[in-house]
Amino acid sequence: MSGEKDLAVLIQNMEPVLNRGEYVFCTVETLGGIQDIDRILFFFRETEAVTIVLEKNIADEWSLDYSYISSWITLNIHSSLEAVGLTAAFANALRKENISCNVVAAYFHDHIFVAVKDAEKAMDALDALRSAQEL
Repeated sequence: MSGEKDLAVLIQNMEPVLNRGEYVFCTVETLGGIQDIDRILFFFRETEAVTIVLEKNIADEWSLDYSYISSWITLNIHSSLEAVGLTAAFANALRKENISCNVVAAYFHDHIFVAVKDAEKAMDALDALRSAQEL
C-alpha cells in the first residue's frame, strides 16, 4: 500500500493530531553514546553530526543541549512518498499565520514540528486548510 497521491483528497481527509509532550532537536557525534536508542523519536545522519529528535524530558535527563522546544503534529492520512503539493499546502497555511514548521515525511504519515507556543494556532490553521478544501 503506497498511500494517497491526490492532493485534494489528502487535504480534505487529513486529520491533524497534536501529540502529547514537548520535543527537541539535539545533535550528537554518533549514536554510540546514546543510553537507550528506543527513547529517540527519530534520527538523521548529516555530515556535521547526527540530529536526534526526542522528548524534552529525555534530553534533559541525558544532559543534551537544545535551543528549540516544539510540539509534534501528525497528519493522520497515509500520504504517498510520491504525493506532490501536500507539504507546500500545509507549510503555506502555517506561513500565513507566521508559524515556522519542521517537517518529517515518514512512510505512512507526515509529521510537523512547530514551536510549543504555536501548537494550537497551527492546529487551527490546518483545520482551516482542510475545511477550505471541502468547499
